[in-house]
Amino acid sequence: MILDDEINHDKISGMTLPELKELCRELRRCILNTVSETGGHLSSNLGTVELTAALHFVFDVKTDRILWDVGHQAYAHKLLTGRYSEFSTLRSKDGISGFTRRSESPADAFISGHSSTSISAAYGIASAMRLQGRHGSVAAVIGDGALTGGMAYEGLNNAGKSRAPLVVILNDNAMSISKSTGALARYLAHIRSTRKYYCAKEHVKSVLSAVPVVGDKLENTLRTAKNLIKDAIYDSSNMFENFGFQYIGPVNGHNLEDLIEALNLAKLMRRPCVVHVFTTKGKGWKPAEENPGEYHAVPAKHAAVSQAETFTEAFGRELERLGKSDSRICGITAAMKYATGMNYFKTACGERFFDVGIAEQHAVTFAAGLAVEGMLPVFAVYSTFLQRGYDQIIHDCAIENTHVVFAIDRAGFTGEDGETHQGIFDAAMLASVPNTTVFSPASCDELRLCLSEALYNTDGVAAVRYAKGTEPSVTVQPSVNFDYSGRNGKTLAVSYGRLSAEMTAAAREASQKGAPVDWLRLVKISPIPQEALEKALCYRRIVFFEEGILQGGIAERFGAALLELGYSGRYEIAGVDGQFVPAGSISQQLEMFGLDRAAMCAKLAD
Repeated sequence: MILDDEINHDKISGMTLPELKELCRELRRCILNTVSETGGHLSSNLGTVELTAALHFVFDVKTDRILWDVGHQAYAHKLLTGRYSEFSTLRSKDGISGFTRRSESPADAFISGHSSTSISAAYGIASAMRLQGRHGSVAAVIGDGALTGGMAYEGLNNAGKSRAPLVVILNDNAMSISKSTGALARYLAHIRSTRKYYCAKEHVKSVLSAVPVVGDKLENTLRTAKNLIKDAIYDSSNMFENFGFQYIGPVNGHNLEDLIEALNLAKLMRRPCVVHVFTTKGKGWKPAEENPGEYHAVPAKHAAVSQAETFTEAFGRELERLGKSDSRICGITAAMKYATGMNYFKTACGERFFDVGIAEQHAVTFAAGLAVEGMLPVFAVYSTFLQRGYDQIIHDCAIENTHVVFAIDRAGFTGEDGETHQGIFDAAMLASVPNTTVFSPASCDELRLCLSEALYNTDGVAAVRYAKGTEPSVTVQPSVNFDYSGRNGKTLAVSYGRLSAEMTAAAREASQKGAPVDWLRLVKISPIPQEALEKALCYRRIVFFEEGILQGGIAERFGAALLELGYSGRYEIAGVDGQFVPAGSISQQLEMFGLDRAAMCAKLAD
């Protein structure tokens, strides 16, 4: 057994090739066994095992820095940096994160979770190291899917002008979450198809063998290496060269010898360099190799699997139905057609389906362009990723009251992916934007009703936000404004979205324990319906439960609106108060913030 908590660069760099191959087998086996139990990102991590081993062979995290763009490909990195014994706690409450986090380990150079950030961060780190007189190198691993994000090109554009010792490893597996699309995907496919590697293997071996750690031969060797790369580029130049980077590749990302040679050469150059690596997502486990999208993320072994319709499926099927009867409707996804349910629309209305890649900012403005010419664009996106398009929502959509519809999936708590993936900001974010209407349905039927309302009876920006997974078991009466129990007591419980269904049950249970508790379930959460506010004014005590941030959130806005109307009763709110939401199951996260049914009932019965 090679893999343990004591493994580090010194041990790895001293391994023979057979030992490195055995290490990779152990890494792959550990990842597969652990993720099968805990859930997590499987195919992406199986595909980067050899690359990770080679990185830790060449780079020493004590002096160098390794960054991972979207850390769901960094499980092997965690195992090689002292977290083997903790790996069984992956993505669990108080366990290790599914992404890289500086607070978790000094080997994690930068936080990851959202894509296309690594080059910018790596260039900043390399610049800081230079300014401080340190001589380490920085390696940033970015996928071909993440390279479709505009921020990656901003990083390339700036870093390429520098002399920073920055190595960008392009992990090219022709996949993001869905298959990579667009001009970049075609460009990289063309490079892969040439199979003109960066060098004759034996030539580079001879060059590297002549390089001492320090000494007079270094300068001449670097000059030779530069010329080798120039001669090996499949064309007279390529995109990365035009940005100012040297280019090495494409390299077989599962051949340890080739990887180590390429990374060593890139590190020796001490200037911006791209190492283009092609890998197979799901490598080493046939089901994941054959269906990498299906095994991108897998549930925990003991997770309950419901046959009930999910919010995502309900949205996807309803958009498909509407799209068949209205040729103005267009569907947009940012490389997540299956994850957002947009695959149904693509099958039925393919000519009006657009996968823009991992480029949420572009998606928002692209949708606005469709809208100003009379189409009805619907951009389906996770709440956490829509944060990236905030400026575009304001500038390109809301200012001119442009009618764009956002289908916001994973709104509220999302479970094990931790702080970077919780949908707790979108309600507050969108409520702050003029000319914006936000719906938050509690059931699949209500979602269908709200989607139609957003498309056909709402001006300007319209958003329908809904939770991960299936609808609550509590039955609610579908509405597009609000649902009210009627006045029977002195206390009113208020909420919206998935939580509002559970809140109605909590109010009924609290009523059975004492004085009656009424409830008001908001569906349109911004602007808040005036009639809902007027009904709330009658109560001595109002308790608002919010599955999101409280600062700037709907509860705070509801309370402020009541004050303006002269409310003088007792107003209480419960929700996410000034912190990020850690990993855990959704039920655990609800309990953390006093939003589970038992906690709501106890608070209302006080």
